[in-house]
Amino acid sequence: MLQRQVELELRRRLAASPAVALTGPRQCGKTTLARSLGGAYFDLEQDADRLRLDLEWERLAAGKPLVILDEAQSWPQVFERLRGAIDADRKRRGRFLLLGSVSPALMVHVSESLAGRLALVELTPFLLSEVATASRDRIWLCGGYPDGGVINPGDFPRWQRDYLSILTQRDLPAWGLPAKPQTTSRLLRMLAAVHGQPWNASQIGQSMGLDSKTINSYLDYFVGAFLIRRLQPYQANIRKRLVKSPKVFWRDSGLLHSLLNVPDMDTLIAQPWVGASWEGFVIEQVLGVLAAKGRHVEPYYFRTNDQHELDLVLEFGQELWAMEIKLTTSPHPADMDRMNHTADLIKAKRRFLVSRTKRSTWGDVRTSCNLPDLLEHLAE
Repeated sequence: MLQRQVELELRRRLAASPAVALTGPRQCGKTTLARSLGGAYFDLEQDADRLRLDLEWERLAAGKPLVILDEAQSWPQVFERLRGAIDADRKRRGRFLLLGSVSPALMVHVSESLAGRLALVELTPFLLSEVATASRDRIWLCGGYPDGGVINPGDFPRWQRDYLSILTQRDLPAWGLPAKPQTTSRLLRMLAAVHGQPWNASQIGQSMGLDSKTINSYLDYFVGAFLIRRLQPYQANIRKRLVKSPKVFWRDSGLLHSLLNVPDMDTLIAQPWVGASWEGFVIEQVLGVLAAKGRHVEPYYFRTNDQHELDLVLEFGQELWAMEIKLTTSPHPADMDRMNHTADLIKAKRRFLVSRTKRSTWGDVRTSCNLPDLLEHLAE
């Protein structure tokens, strides 16, 4: 089993809370990580495991071993039992680990029953720093899902197509998405076409014969299922007009590339949108490492109407970091100057020009670096 960076944070949360929810997309490795911790495991999508949990509940709730409840959102009755067991002994820690493939925003029972009783940890597909045997280009092309090609390259892009098919036909409807599978598939392809662009629900809706309100409600489900990231614009008090629409990114580059019929690196590099793909990949790697370290950060992008732009703004409390992402092996001094000028507008404390350069140059304020070096720095 490959070591996951988030494991230490997960153990910390279990030591401090009676229950922890480990969330993340389907097939990203939640079950493998959870079962490596030991304890009693139940898959609540299986009737046999539901019955077994029902019969053994009193013993499990009173016992010391960790109780792991996989796909907890599929059996809402369990949340009332969890609340009762936790409230009966609030001082006990590390009792329950819930695994879920939808975010708490879609898990209504979590917000209603376990508010204040549950810590949240998110697991992403494999990060670049977790798959030492894979090249940087392979994980960019195939994405980070364990079975999606990052370990066995021949599985890409067939696995991704099957994965999205199951999501559209079974999982998303089960989680409440009212769209027909054909509509969902079409919308996912359109989202691939606008990856990295400011979101325009009205324009997408016109293409599909749906109103913008419906399109935005569907997007909420994709965000909640960890498929799409909606990156909000950073609002600064400056004398410039700012772009106020969020950007949308596919969170896994392999899913994006499968939807856009990109089978290999040669094809990817030839695409006119390859820069947007690289940008989204870097953003997810950065945010994934920070989340695995337990560092709370609010991510944004920044753009003025006269084209001053930062690809990623990280807000750590009162401190801002600015990042500009370039798909080049030879970043130009002018790239740093433009980023520095825009970062001055929001008073960013640190500035990072992230490219595919072979040699990183670090400074207290300004840094030019490659992605592996940046991730190593963030993980310290």
